[in-house]
Amino acid sequence: MKAVLIATKNRGKAKEFEQMFSKYGIEVKTLLDVDHAIDVAETGKTFEENAILKAETIANQYQLMTIADDSGLMIDALDGSPGIYSARYAGEEKNDEANIDKVLSELMNVSDDRRAATFYCALAVAEPGKETYTVSGTLNGMITHKRIGENGFGYDPIFKISSGKTLAQLSSEEKNAISHRANAMKQLSKLLNQKWGEESIK
Repeated sequence: MKAVLIATKNRGKAKEFEQMFSKYGIEVKTLLDVDHAIDVAETGKTFEENAILKAETIANQYQLMTIADDSGLMIDALDGSPGIYSARYAGEEKNDEANIDKVLSELMNVSDDRRAATFYCALAVAEPGKETYTVSGTLNGMITHKRIGENGFGYDPIFKISSGKTLAQLSSEEKNAISHRANAMKQLSKLLNQKWGEESIK
């Protein structure tokens, strides 16, 4: 059976991809399933560049089709920050609470009409010896003035969507149906259907 490697150690992400690839007869693995997985330095200047770096490095290491993602939050009033630095916005150590505190502090005197923000996700698909391709997805919203909700992770408690709720007020199922990653995966599914829809995968 052909396999695809998801460049993550997150089992939850893997389950989303398993559902997508099952109809093609492709086994989904993660970095938890392989030995000596390396950490790829995210030195790109865009989400796409970072996703490509990770996907191509891991694909060449294990000689498997590899999918990697890079995602983050872009805030209009901060000229697109934190952007590709979302995970480490408050320092080199990943700290969700510190990142949120920094954003709220920087937007302290910013009015609601200027608090628009977008979650962005880029997915890169790489195979050894083949051209790498990318897809992306977004979710629009605004930044609240304080944390609201107990679910989710990252910036979810301060990202309010059109329903008036923050992502941290949604269940996992509700969030996964509308998220930037979900929208990127929908684009990936369309691309896979174009690539393999008429083929027999062995």
